[in-house]
Amino acid sequence: MTKVTVYKEKGKVVRLVSDGHTDYGEEGEDIVCAALSSVIQTAVLGLLQVAAIPLKYEIRDQGAYLCFELPEVVERQRHDADVIIDTMLCGISDLIEGYSDFIELEVK
Repeated sequence: MTKVTVYKEKGKVVRLVSDGHTDYGEEGEDIVCAALSSVIQTAVLGLLQVAAIPLKYEIRDQGAYLCFELPEVVERQRHDADVIIDTMLCGISDLIEGYSDFIELEVK
């Protein structure tokens, strides 16, 4: 199972950790893990390249681990970050609707 943990401060997402393979299918052929990874990695790319936020992130293929942390940003960047992150969370929630035995989402 993949556990996705979202950390909030003052109602805003400041950090995300995604850890573990979903185990829906064999490694390399797991469509649920691939879909979840794509949603999160696309959000990271959006934060870095579209919103131009100097995001701190770590990706480890071993163990299917991805973590990102947002720095303090100006109001315009925060707005853009919120739009990207909220879209990512919609994608994760949609995946959970169909595959709740394989993905867990926790918000702290």
